[in-house]
Amino acid sequence: MSIVVESLTKVYGAQKAVDSISFNAEPGVLGFLGPNGAGKSTTMKILTTFIPQTSGKASVCGFDVEKQPLEVKRNIGYLPENNALYLDMYVKESMAFIASIHQMASPQKRIDEVIELTGLVPEQHKKIGQLSKGYRQRVGLAQAILHDPQVLILDEPTSGLDPNQLIGIRQLILDLGKTKTVILSTHIMQEVEAVCNHVIIINKGKIVADDTLDGLRKGNKDKSLENIFIGLTNG
Repeated sequence: MSIVVESLTKVYGAQKAVDSISFNAEPGVLGFLGPNGAGKSTTMKILTTFIPQTSGKASVCGFDVEKQPLEVKRNIGYLPENNALYLDMYVKESMAFIASIHQMASPQKRIDEVIELTGLVPEQHKKIGQLSKGYRQRVGLAQAILHDPQVLILDEPTSGLDPNQLIGIRQLILDLGKTKTVILSTHIMQEVEAVCNHVIIINKGKIVADDTLDGLRKGNKDKSLENIFIGLTNG
């Protein structure tokens, strides 16, 4: 298993943001769904070692997120919802900067490959601050996959993309899921139905569904994913 989560809990004061959740993720695209405030972002921040858990365990590619954070970071790519970028850097310059952080040897070939993959070729010599929101999102995704991690955590990766851009990034996520473990968090149900083979729904810090997309539909009288989501989280 690329990701193993066991009884993971995060408490902020009197509030349990994540309440003793357990799940596994392996190569493929896992849709990680839930209403605002359900505990999705907190879980993703724990998995990416941004914040510590209160109790429980989590591992990425066999490395403990609490005890081996550097090894976790080497094996993970993260696109946060608020995609923080250096706006004064040129696109290609920012890629070289990220490559240097990962201590990549001779990264130029990989930089060119990732720029092609994410559809950034026409924009590669522009400053990030000059780009549209959709292209900035592509830069964030390019930075997340640059070091060829085994696990990708993508928080609202298609935010700000127009329908044409959406198709390209959707296909890229599908292709990445053939060899990597991808956790995709989104509020767009069509997105999940297009790219995910497994779905976890979290509500009020607890997992309320963990199944394949087909299994989830069959267990809920073939309702749409949107109706299943509303039924499980509207209470």
